[in-house]
Amino acid sequence: MQVVTDSHGGGRAKRKGRDSGMLIATAVMAALALAMLVVAYTRGHGEHIRGLKAGAQMTLQVLPLLIFAFILAGTVQVLVPKETIARWVGTESGLRGILIGTLAGAVTPGGPYVSYPLVAALYRAGAGIGTTVAFVTAWSLWAFARLPTEVALLGWRFAAIRFACTFFFPPIAGFIAHSFFK
Repeated sequence: MQVVTDSHGGGRAKRKGRDSGMLIATAVMAALALAMLVVAYTRGHGEHIRGLKAGAQMTLQVLPLLIFAFILAGTVQVLVPKETIARWVGTESGLRGILIGTLAGAVTPGGPYVSYPLVAALYRAGAGIGTTVAFVTAWSLWAFARLPTEVALLGWRFAAIRFACTFFFPPIAGFIAHSFFK
């Protein structure tokens, strides 16, 4: 990890691994998008144009949510003191941090456009790997915000069985990550 001085004279840690991971993910996504665009073009009938229009329409629908999610993520990093994050959900917080991450993930509304920028901000601000894994796992498996839809479409019995079957996974996943990947 390299320490870089920012414009205010303070040091901040620059994580090269995360930066290169984002670059690799972007390159893979670009390659896949271009490959699909070429396939659509070769099939003819203007499918590549329809695909580009559909992509632009989705971008316009999702872009406002993304902007606000990144603003939220950025302000969390700036407003919540690193000492507070370290104490409550940092590596040294242990089981308490994992349980806080689990509950926070369970109650975080929205899709990945909201939750992933938020959890990335917390992770960059000092949340432990166990807390972060518990957050993402609880958000994926429990998702209390989706519970009314699940109950309406599949019924209380199904929702209760699904929740009971996944109840222990977020804290267990957080504990495994905390224990083996500090």
